[in-house]
Amino acid sequence: MRTLEQIKQASLITAIKTPFLTSGEIDLVTYDQLVEEQIAANVDGIVVGGTTGEGQLMNWEEHLMLIAHSVNKFSDKLVIIGNTGSNNTREAIKATQYGFASGMDAALQINPYYGRTSLAGVKEHFARLLDIGPAFIYNVAGRTGQDLTPDIIAPLAQHAHFIGVKECGGNERIAQYEQQGIACWSGNDDEAHDARHIHKAHGVISVTSNLVPGLFRELINVKNESLNDSLQALMGWMFCEPNPIAINTALMMTGAVKPVFRLPYVPLSVEQQTQGVALINALNENDFVGRRAQLLNTEDVVIG
Repeated sequence: MRTLEQIKQASLITAIKTPFLTSGEIDLVTYDQLVEEQIAANVDGIVVGGTTGEGQLMNWEEHLMLIAHSVNKFSDKLVIIGNTGSNNTREAIKATQYGFASGMDAALQINPYYGRTSLAGVKEHFARLLDIGPAFIYNVAGRTGQDLTPDIIAPLAQHAHFIGVKECGGNERIAQYEQQGIACWSGNDDEAHDARHIHKAHGVISVTSNLVPGLFRELINVKNESLNDSLQALMGWMFCEPNPIAINTALMMTGAVKPVFRLPYVPLSVEQQTQGVALINALNENDFVGRRAQLLNTEDVVIG
């Protein structure tokens, strides 16, 4: 396993997509191909079974299997971060223990969502999980309904296993954290370039890098306003519906994964797909995963 300082060197982390077979099971062959694309583009790490990877639609057996598989196949080349968070602290503890037993480098932990708790409960939730091993704390108030404000994060940052924050609260907050020595990874693709090069973020945990890992590598490595501007429309389209609907559809339109959705996710509309096809095909073909994009054939799409 890597040290905290080694993990903090990972500036581009992809929240990797989980592909499925027409039977509905996880497609490990295609998953490995997707990860190899990330490795070829010099991505530093992957989050396994995150929101983008549809961990919320997996049972724990699938979820933990995928973390163990990723460790076994790719831990020599990538930082492996297992999304073992839950709104049920006991389940999060158990999953995190199994994840570290499988060899993951770090966990991604979220505050309890839907069944929200008090601030004291949030702090205790994270304290129990940080005791187990290295972790990124994920702040995404739009999904949890509860913002992890600096007064919550600052004490947690003193824990020996605290790596940093995946922060969706904007670049002003990221800048404040980094000035205090609290490592941050942007959770907003469209803000990631400025987060890194202006506000001194350690990096990004990205959705869009599933599709364009090489371009995102460039975006994070060197300040490049022109490249950032050119990708804004694509990054905006990636979130035209709640993630991961658009990245799922995009990788299906380029033939990178089979057109299989797990409910409640369904494909983008034809109008939205048409917008995506234009944006993807405007790129050089060697800059995105798969081949030239085309609209999905509804007869081929499996929704289960």
